[in-house]
Amino acid sequence: MKIRELGEFIRTQRKGARLSLKAVSTVAGVSIPYLSQIERGLRKPSAEILQAIAKGLRISAETLYVQAGILEDRPLTDVTAAVMGDPAITERQKQALIQIYEAFRDEAGREPASTNRTDSERSTARTGRRRRTTGRAASRSTSRVTTHTRKEG
Repeated sequence: MKIRELGEFIRTQRKGARLSLKAVSTVAGVSIPYLSQIERGLRKPSAEILQAIAKGLRISAETLYVQAGILEDRPLTDVTAAVMGDPAITERQKQALIQIYEAFRDEAGREPASTNRTDSERSTARTGRRRRTTGRAASRSTSRVTTHTRKEG
């Protein structure tokens, strides 16, 4: 297990999700100092602790197991190629599925490598609000599917 790299990965995920050490440690059921030591590569967490940390980070435990060397990394299937190659659905359905998939990936903080996004689309993914655009960028950004959860209050 590459303890230091695992700790850096956990810290990157936590900061990317804008979560504090306290928030993750509370959900994971570990102390703040212990989580901090894991992030700094000073402690080797068990599979159970990794599962709890994954819950606190809202990522799959499998992701942390792969980082820890507990599981082998499986190559990701090319979802876009699978959707585009399916003869049973229409072109419009294919585009809708790909947009939804990309929106979920964006929400999870991972930018698909094959996507050329406009500044407006990146802004929408970050803030949940669209900027006014004109021309080609406007037509692309209005077809983008975004998902947001709003607190009722």
